[in-house]
Amino acid sequence: MTHFDGRGTDAADQAAPAGRRRESVLTLRGALKTFGPVVALADGTIDLAPGEIHALVGENGAGKSTLVKILAGVHQPDAGEFTVAGQGVSFRTVADSKAAGISVIYQEPTLFPDLTVAENIFIGRQPKGRFGLISRGEMRRQARELFGQLGVPIDPDRVAEGLSIADQQIIEIAKAISLDARILVMDEPTAALSGIEVERLFAVARRLRDAGSGILFISHRFDEVFGLCDRITVMRDGAYIATHETSATTVEAVVREMVGRDIEALFPKTETETGDVVLRVSGLTRPGVFHDIDFEVRAGEIVALSGLVGAGRTEVARAVFGIDRYESGSVEMLGRTLRGKDPRAAIDAGVGFVPEDRRKQGLVMELSVERNAALTLRHSLARFGLISGKAEREASATWAKRLQVKSGSPEHAVSTLSGGNQQKVVLAKWLATDPKLLIIDEPTRGIDVGTKSEVHRLISELAGRGIAILMISSELPEVLGMADRVLVMREGRITGRLDRSEATSETVMHAATAALESSR
Repeated sequence: MTHFDGRGTDAADQAAPAGRRRESVLTLRGALKTFGPVVALADGTIDLAPGEIHALVGENGAGKSTLVKILAGVHQPDAGEFTVAGQGVSFRTVADSKAAGISVIYQEPTLFPDLTVAENIFIGRQPKGRFGLISRGEMRRQARELFGQLGVPIDPDRVAEGLSIADQQIIEIAKAISLDARILVMDEPTAALSGIEVERLFAVARRLRDAGSGILFISHRFDEVFGLCDRITVMRDGAYIATHETSATTVEAVVREMVGRDIEALFPKTETETGDVVLRVSGLTRPGVFHDIDFEVRAGEIVALSGLVGAGRTEVARAVFGIDRYESGSVEMLGRTLRGKDPRAAIDAGVGFVPEDRRKQGLVMELSVERNAALTLRHSLARFGLISGKAEREASATWAKRLQVKSGSPEHAVSTLSGGNQQKVVLAKWLATDPKLLIIDEPTRGIDVGTKSEVHRLISELAGRGIAILMISSELPEVLGMADRVLVMREGRITGRLDRSEATSETVMHAATAALESSR
């Protein structure tokens, strides 16, 4: 494996306290991973000791998932040093990673639903009896022994279909132990678990730690990180930042390292006066997805829906726009109640929606720039059921020019544009409808830093023109830099309502990760 000279090596030395450097069960130093021009991981560094639970934390997009996929053998690093039990390794497949004693437990395991618990654990390597036949009795006995080690009573003969996510994760852990895995990577394992299920999983993790296994624990929940883990490694923008003994740091210090960026240069926000209420959402509820959502957005105001992935932010936005259903509550635009699950009614009322996935949901990639920009105007442009190319060009040209969309020609396919210019085309499409409210989901995802500033400038200018903005963003600096008010969601509920003067990285992250109040 190629060594990555420079910051990665020094960072790994810092990541491994002196007492643990020689006994590390897994070390990754200065891993680099690129996908074309995109640097997904600039400095992936982690040091895992046997008999410890080690947290890996960072914002969405910090590089955690890429690092985990390198450990799992899904991706191969372009540079860096990777050792397991002191031996250099180079995984080409997932099987290579498993053979080295690494097992990844994902948020949603993928068991074979029609097989029993025991069959899922030993699939492809079932114990054999006389005449080379599968010994189901021995398979059940070994499965019971594994669950006994974990302290969890699960019936080996139970069919996997219908098992809870928590039980499926325990089965995956039992499978890992049966493979003699000494390194377990738990990637957001508690996201779909109840409080009791989380405690059971943590009890299993502690037993494994006490038996000498090394566990890498990825989570956004600081109460879990600080309650379970021995050390914490922080990543930001694809790079290693620091490693701390959990007992020697605080939530506030870790959050500062996660979000420490120069906000001012990226977020050219101008202050504007807000007007009347444009959007009023009252008691919006869809059981299991979001509950009792109340908020308002005024003319000229940027309101951010913040929170961790899976908190329900996008689902609320889609319900407001009429894409998804809701079972109770109401959505009002300028004092008029909108029909549920009716995007056309929302558009007619003056709502525009820039979706999270612009390539799949916001644009038709094979069509031209001008045709995409005029998609929302097709009804008004049609004459006797036909739309002329001239009408499309004229309709799309104004906003394409104002947004400074850079393309070789407006007749070129939108797929030929950069990510930032594609986002501008989506904005142009909706601004052409003269919206009173613009919902923007992840406005700068996948856009380079320079273009981010342009998009932020546009959003600020739109608010200055009196358009109400509802912005969903997973980037905390973007939320803090652009929003007049921040609504923080966790597990389908609003857990924080912060004015711009109150919103800091600490207050937002606390509302996004703190336990829900019992009264809610």
